Amino acid sequence: MYILNYKGEIKLMTFKELNIIEPILKALETKEYLVPTPIQFESIPVLLQGKDILGSAQTGTGKTAAFAIPILQNLLAEKQREQSRRTIKALVLAPTRELAIQIYDNFREYGKNLNIRTSVIYGGVPQSKQVKILNQGVDILVATPGRLLDLIQQGKLTLSNVSYLVLDEADRMLDMGFVRDVKKIVAMVKKERQTMFFSATMPKTIMSLANEILHNPVRIQVSPEEETIDIIKQSVYFVDKKKKVKLLVSLLKNRDLKSVLVFSRTKHGANKIVHQLEESGIRANAIHGNKSQSARQKALALFKAKKVRVLVATDIAARGIDVDELSHVINFDLPEVPETYIHRIGRTGRAGLGGVAISFCSQDQADLLRDIQKHIKMKIDVEKNSVYSIELVNTFNKPKSQNSSKSNKSSNYSKQKKSYSRKRSKSNKVKPKNFSKYDNKNQSKS
Repeated sequence: MYILNYKGEIKLMTFKELNIIEPILKALETKEYLVPTPIQFESIPVLLQGKDILGSAQTGTGKTAAFAIPILQNLLAEKQREQSRRTIKALVLAPTRELAIQIYDNFREYGKNLNIRTSVIYGGVPQSKQVKILNQGVDILVATPGRLLDLIQQGKLTLSNVSYLVLDEADRMLDMGFVRDVKKIVAMVKKERQTMFFSATMPKTIMSLANEILHNPVRIQVSPEEETIDIIKQSVYFVDKKKKVKLLVSLLKNRDLKSVLVFSRTKHGANKIVHQLEESGIRANAIHGNKSQSARQKALALFKAKKVRVLVATDIAARGIDVDELSHVINFDLPEVPETYIHRIGRTGRAGLGGVAISFCSQDQADLLRDIQKHIKMKIDVEKNSVYSIELVNTFNKPKSQNSSKSNKSSNYSKQKKSYSRKRSKSNKVKPKNFSKYDNKNQSKS
């Protein structure tokens, strides 16, 4: 991050100049973090002043450090002023287990030289070990909403002393149906608090929630969508739905695809893709909500260690996948929400690095591609260099005629009305006017 100093000289901004304390600086140096990313540069000074924040940033921008460092520093100052027993003073809510674990690991790394204890709780595993750690005293708690509410209802923990509240990946929490849980949890935290609200996208529902829980927030937005798109090479293959796996196999034969994250729309689809890849001699793992926690962590660890170069994931499970130098993202299924496309491909352009995003589009997904291109304000290059490439029927430039749609509706309605019309016989019994192909059989039975 470069700044202009009082002499008019362009200078490289470092973490030291953000007034971060020495123990945290040492921890950052061991991770070779010397220069703050834009969101860190914008957020850390604001949060150190105790203000609320509404942050919008794509994945890979250093968002976790942007809120973790100020929380650690402010908590340490509080502990030095007040010598009291450990209680949960900071709560970080995350939508998935993977993201919760990643945030927990970062807090531990940044705060390793501080006498501050961090813990993480999430579902899918027995709660006994988590409860035991909570009973020993915790300063910072990272949690998924479901397990947190379970333990609160059991009387295992309280949020009455929380002074710092973080909602990370808020848009994904709403997508997963956690909005009521989030509101319940926020209501349990005292009103005199500092709230940090982060979301990759900012639809109206997210802004509405933010307005409910934030107090005069500072709005910070970095890495706009256009910047993310510009550094990533994007392309799309028009392909028959049944030939997508064959196209994927042919692409993966190229060893330049060193680290590939494949997005599937469904859990079943992810498993099927992995099975078919392995039948073709390509080692791959799937990561989604139906997998056990240990299986998900093992798959992620193998992928990060580059022992497996293909990871197939659903959008929800992919939140929290933190992989440096991801070479390729492949959209096996196009997302139904255009903003999700930005979030997916942003994983291969982390921290300003370029990458490659490849999408597969079958005829039934042509409308989704049109919506994505409209959202990103650009046309994605079409690749035709595969034996599996096809031509799609052009649906992009055909505006729907309101008159024709109305006439179709009315004609369909009249057809339905006709097919289900009834008339009465002299015996006053209702007889169908138009029989279906099964009616003769039914009549003969009666």
